Amino acid sequence: MFDPVLTSVAPAVWGSTYLVTTELLPPGRPLLASAARALPAGLVLLAAGRVLPRGVWWWRVLVLGVLNMGAFFYLLFVAAYRLPGGVAALVMSVQPMLVLLLGVVLLKEGVRAVQVAACLLGALGVALLVLRPQAALDTVGVLAGLAAAACMASGIVLTKRWGRPEGVGVLTFTGWQLTAAGLLLAPATLLAEGLPGRITAANVAGFVYLGVVGALLAYAIWFRGIERLPASAVSFLAFASPLAATVLGYVFLGQGLSLLQTAGALAVVAAACLAQTGPRRRTDREPAGTRSAGVP
Repeated sequence: MFDPVLTSVAPAVWGSTYLVTTELLPPGRPLLASAARALPAGLVLLAAGRVLPRGVWWWRVLVLGVLNMGAFFYLLFVAAYRLPGGVAALVMSVQPMLVLLLGVVLLKEGVRAVQVAACLLGALGVALLVLRPQAALDTVGVLAGLAAAACMASGIVLTKRWGRPEGVGVLTFTGWQLTAAGLLLAPATLLAEGLPGRITAANVAGFVYLGVVGALLAYAIWFRGIERLPASAVSFLAFASPLAATVLGYVFLGQGLSLLQTAGALAVVAAACLAQTGPRRRTDREPAGTRSAGVP
């Protein structure tokens, strides 16, 4: 159980994105938030690894960087700016279902009844956990959340399918993708949003947290988990994100927890645990780089 528990730390950290966005970042700047989250962390890891992609990995890194980080970050911040954190988390909870469907097509994985049950239980738990009567539904925010879930699901499945090159560590692999995402987001930020006239100490703290903890550390843990666990099992760990968002709201914003929310939290934990049960193939425990050579 060590690998699922450690991997769940990543989505739990991402659950803090909603709090950090609303409390620390400049308002209404999803592109700036995305670029600041990706590019500095990516350049640090790229400088530390001193290895560049080769061959097909140039375009694979670009695709993975867009799906796992570039487009995902932007869409996530749009949802976070336009929706209450709970509603955004609820919309994102469709991601495990998308991973199951993509896994059938790209990974030739079957769908087990226990996985369908975990999907339904997890979605119900998230709804009980985060949805309140006064929750606002913004159409653009909802569509952005659904698109972000689709990006994340595609990124999980393609990362599992392609693995990573032999001899390339997970931190270097993470740095490649963060850098690719940041290099795409930076010019878009300058063209579409520009830079704010004033940056406060709180803004800097928010950017540093999202870049170091939310990107550099969290994605290294996440990609490690994708290598060691089935793609579907990893995707269900994303339910830790709304759970963390709710707990942080309780701790830092004084948002109380009702009996229904407590039941929802228990359902989310049960769904993630349920998804880890069942037979696991030997190849799911092997480093991804040892399996990617023959995959187109």
